[in-house]
This record gives sequence, structure tokens and C-alpha cells, in this order.
Amino acid sequence: MENPSSRKPNNRNPLLRYAGLAFQMMATLGLAVFAGYKLDQRTGWRFPVFLIIFSLVALALLLWQIIKDTRRHE
Repeated sequence: MENPSSRKPNNRNPLLRYAGLAFQMMATLGLAVFAGYKLDQRTGWRFPVFLIIFSLVALALLLWQIIKDTRRHE
């Protein structure tokens, strides 16, 4: 009898895996934009500094997560 912890994890359907990544991207980027927008409203600045910063940081983190996840599943 084979030890359950030594078995390879089941390969999920790639379509489901990438759909999950797409949903994660949309949710994270949406949350970052919303937080930046609200913080810019609170500060009262004319130029949306926090919106831009939070969006770029979220994009960088998402790209790192996608690269890490797709390399692991090759």
C-alpha cells in the first residue's frame, strides 16, 4: 500500500487553474485600486498618487505570483 503523502498531487485541469489565477488578478487589482482611490480621496490631493502606487505594487506582486505558479506546474 502506497503512503498517501508520497503520492503526486492530482494535476488539475489547466483551464481551472488559469481561471483561478485570472480571478485572483481581478480581485487583487480591484482591491488595490479601490484602496488607493479611497486613500487619495481622504488626503485630498489632486494627483492620484496612492492609486498609482497601489496599482503598480499589486501588478508587480501579481506578475511574481503568476510566474511562480506557472513555473511550479510545468
